[in-house]
Amino acid sequence: MSTTSSESEIVVGLDIGTTKVCAVVGETHGDTVTILGVGSVPCRGLRKGIVSNIDWTVRSIKEAIDAAQTMAGVEIRTVYAGVAGSHIRSMTSDGVAAISGGEVTRADVERVLEGARAIPVDADRQILHVLPREYIVDAQDGIRDPIGMSGVRLGAKVNLVTAATSCVQNVIRCAERCGLVVADVVLEPLASAEAVLSEDEKEIGVAVIDIGGGTTDLLLYVDGGIAHTSVIPVGGNNITSDIAAGLRTPMAEADRLKRNSGCALGRMVGDEEEVEVPGVGGHAPRRTARRVLSDIIEPRVEEMFAAIRKRIEDTGMLEQLSAGAVLTGGAVLLEGMPEFAEEILGMPVRIGFPSGVDGITQAVQGPQFSTGVGLVKFGAHAIAEARLRDASPIVSLMRQKVSSHVAISDVEAAKEHSKLWAWLKAAF
Repeated sequence: MSTTSSESEIVVGLDIGTTKVCAVVGETHGDTVTILGVGSVPCRGLRKGIVSNIDWTVRSIKEAIDAAQTMAGVEIRTVYAGVAGSHIRSMTSDGVAAISGGEVTRADVERVLEGARAIPVDADRQILHVLPREYIVDAQDGIRDPIGMSGVRLGAKVNLVTAATSCVQNVIRCAERCGLVVADVVLEPLASAEAVLSEDEKEIGVAVIDIGGGTTDLLLYVDGGIAHTSVIPVGGNNITSDIAAGLRTPMAEADRLKRNSGCALGRMVGDEEEVEVPGVGGHAPRRTARRVLSDIIEPRVEEMFAAIRKRIEDTGMLEQLSAGAVLTGGAVLLEGMPEFAEEILGMPVRIGFPSGVDGITQAVQGPQFSTGVGLVKFGAHAIAEARLRDASPIVSLMRQKVSSHVAISDVEAAKEHSKLWAWLKAAF
């Protein structure tokens, strides 16, 4: 992240996935995010979303960052990194705090969220996000933004997302070995949702299903808030492995067949269609019916969506997802994927493409870029919130006192500064 002017900044999202590393460069100015560049390269250093080879991962990050820098024409120093994998857990928690002054302030909200996260977690885990579902002011519940409301007692119901500390640290270590500073580590399905969902979908209930190479991430919005998040350890690579074994072809060729000729629903494939299957170990290529390829893919996709439906049913929120499901991630480009998902999930399904950004949007228009674009938008929101905190009356007062040229004694100045720092610590 580097500053381009007093009000605009460069924000970089780094999506470190099982099959690729993607760096997206954006410029934030007010509420607008403009995409300046993108770099995407294959990655073999992760397994099911978790770093398994530091050197390979570092090499891929460097290549992606270099490509993004070249396209955007800026130097990248700070990134918002995505994290995923089967180590991600979600739990609910509540927080309560007294409202100081009779009116809810940002400081009150911060205190109630701190109270909600003050629960014991295993020594090898850390809290990644505190995601508010709703606030309660006195006896009034279902509140989204309580700031400015009158009351004496503020409560919050939140979802806590936890991750294995070692997995998070490995992501940070890989970025640091590339000379980067990680501004924040963000749950990848949370970033993807930021890029592909509308406010209306969040309001009436929606499921975000991010199908990557090694994992499938699930995020549920109910009544405008995040109600559940989890990770299913199966993804597009499982389909590729099935094709390689079933057609006796190398993994790289199986992946190409999946992308170019694969179909998730066998009945969508004509009987006369054929594909060429490269041989392995020096064997000559051969032609086979495309239906055979589809018959290999369909059971795995069915298993995947059945597991997703079971996970949603276990939350008890299936009937609350009135907007249906939004599929994103590179694997959803497989032909027939949304149609098959609608059948198994029993709800409307659409493919989610990144939206809400300007600039060279054609470079990030596929669902495989949803996480990268979402990380940029997440970073833009974080910067805006930091500016809002800096512009608060307490900080303004402190700056005024510090820069004041009124002649006061050193003792009086020390007292003033001590008071201001005490107020600042209490507020933030």
